[in-house]
Amino acid sequence: MSTLLASVRNALPFLRCIRRKDDWAIGLYSGSSPLTLAPMPNVRNPVLTAAHVRDVPALFVADPFLVRTKDRWLLFFEVLHATLRRGQIGLATSRNGKDWEYCQIVLREPFHLSYPHVFAWDGSFYMTPETAACRQVRLYRAVEFPLRWSHVATLLEGDEYLDPTPFMYQGRWWMFVGTGIKDNGALRLYHATTPSGPWKEHPCSPIVQHDPRSARPAGRVVHDGERLLRFAQDCSQHYGQRVLAFEITELTPERYAERPYGAASVLTPQRAGWNARGMHTLDLHHMQNGNWLALVDGYRKRFYVRHSW
Repeated sequence: MSTLLASVRNALPFLRCIRRKDDWAIGLYSGSSPLTLAPMPNVRNPVLTAAHVRDVPALFVADPFLVRTKDRWLLFFEVLHATLRRGQIGLATSRNGKDWEYCQIVLREPFHLSYPHVFAWDGSFYMTPETAACRQVRLYRAVEFPLRWSHVATLLEGDEYLDPTPFMYQGRWWMFVGTGIKDNGALRLYHATTPSGPWKEHPCSPIVQHDPRSARPAGRVVHDGERLLRFAQDCSQHYGQRVLAFEITELTPERYAERPYGAASVLTPQRAGWNARGMHTLDLHHMQNGNWLALVDGYRKRFYVRHSW
């Protein structure tokens, strides 16, 4: 017994150094519709991890957003800096949409950045990353696309705005923004004539309240035929559990209505592997062959040793 107790005492310093982290990574899915997404055949997921990041120490990568150019795919995503413990925006590129090469950090601020929603407008590319840490929604414009970005406008301020998701519909700009960072339970809607604003809150906003199952945005708004779809994180059991789809059935400056789209979730964690614990963001693109390509993220719990030296 004394030998056992001595062994336990000797092991205590090591056990105190063991930590558990959320190990987020990015994978590639495809399907014939937004409701039939599955890991892309002949692709080894995840296609991008923290180990691919070379210019900063990274804990994980997440929140993928795609841009298609004439000859390549551009992937923008969050890189969680291991030393600073805040997010920065990274870039990776691909010629075929399957094999990805990490490039560099393209946007950093003295506060946390994530969810780099990139879109084109009036001949330029813009980004509305999450900047809840400074209690703003900020608009950035590419001054040297895709490597250099400049803050050009503050769209909203005064709250911890989560995952701002702007989109164009029927000649007007709209933006979903999550609020309620502690419970992920509210979704607000704003509209404007241009992405630079001014933005006005919709009279039906918040359109979701006290419902962590459907409030927090989970990716770009897309058209599936005549249907307009938004995606939401299901955070009812824990943050980043899975992704659900909702069809927007009415959207005007005065009215808003939606309904669940499909009986099952769009993204569900697997029982094992890189996305065993949860999935919370996807960026869907409709391909010329009729199929859908999606960059997704997912995570698992991983134990590691935190050294004290």
